Amino acid sequence: MRGLENNLYFYWSMTSENKVEAAFKNKDWNEIKTADSWQIFKVVSEFVTGFEKLARIGPCVSIFGSARTKPENAYYLLAEKIAYDLTQLGYGVVSGGGPGIMEAANKGAKKGGGHSVGLNIDLPFEQESNPYIDPDKLINFDYFFVRKVMFMKYSQGFIVLPGGFGTLDELFEALTLIQTHKIGKFPIVLVGKKYWSGLIDWIKNTMLDQKNISPKDMDLFTLVDTGEEAVKIIDEFYTKYTLKPNF
Repeated sequence: MRGLENNLYFYWSMTSENKVEAAFKNKDWNEIKTADSWQIFKVVSEFVTGFEKLARIGPCVSIFGSARTKPENAYYLLAEKIAYDLTQLGYGVVSGGGPGIMEAANKGAKKGGGHSVGLNIDLPFEQESNPYIDPDKLINFDYFFVRKVMFMKYSQGFIVLPGGFGTLDELFEALTLIQTHKIGKFPIVLVGKKYWSGLIDWIKNTMLDQKNISPKDMDLFTLVDTGEEAVKIIDEFYTKYTLKPNF
């Protein structure tokens, strides 16, 4: 396993050009068998660890947003308040485990005395876990796709604050799984009308206009401007389905 970790670190440390070149490299069967077999074990181990730890966390809401958001930013403070308010209603909070909005979410959950879960992704020279995650609820992943499975499988709601490509990836993963009935129709709340309006206009005026989505798909998410609205939508969803926090 140590050999696999060394190989993965070596791969991550390669330049983008080197990675492209490596993708075109012809490999003999022994190279393929050795590398892929160990990678399968690593993927399985991440799934097993995630399932074991997250199966016991109770009702939780994932909060997505940029890792680059600074503590003095209004959205950082808003994420912290949302997380705190969720814990006061008995819900746990799941974040991507890193800095920025993720840190704010875990910080608010910690202040509120609720479950503070961090699904951190190991990115050399970039992301490290924040200090507000419950020690027994921090999981470090090498693979984005395994991490996303954990978000989708163990969250009963998604609150999305301003972010970049990673945030969009998580948002559209949730939308796709709900649209295709792979997971339940859990609430997706976009916070920040000024930030998200352009994207929503494009979805409505381009994607919907060209019939690449259905009109009912526009009901898969809700756009709000305040933390109170976001928390209310989550709590009303739980009340509707008579779900109750169990911690």
